Amino acid sequence: MNHTIVPSRDNRESAEFLAAVLGLRAGAEWGPFVPVELSNGVTLDFASVPPGSPLPVQHYAFLVPEEAFDGIFARMRATGTDFYADPYKKQPGEINHLHGGRGVYFLDPSGHAMEVITQPYGDAG
Repeated sequence: MNHTIVPSRDNRESAEFLAAVLGLRAGAEWGPFVPVELSNGVTLDFASVPPGSPLPVQHYAFLVPEEAFDGIFARMRATGTDFYADPYKKQPGEINHLHGGRGVYFLDPSGHAMEVITQPYGDAG
């Protein structure tokens, strides 16, 4: 994958939020997009939807090295970002330890469900 478009209420706000949490930087606006390049070379291009338009809420999961999780989690706590151990928000203020790693869920400014995990999910088949 090279890139994907992430619809948002405010492309700059959403791009800068995610970049800050992941320890990355939001790029310069390019047309209607504000890009965030991930460590694997994939770019998330944040695009603002017109005011009053529906915003399809999505889920984005980021697989990060175990040592990167500590920095991400520290930045979330430092900025007061609400986080959960589960996607249903029934375990606020906790992380999970699924599949032998660590994981956390949080919402971005547009309401997208973000997830950071240190181990990929096991075989679902």
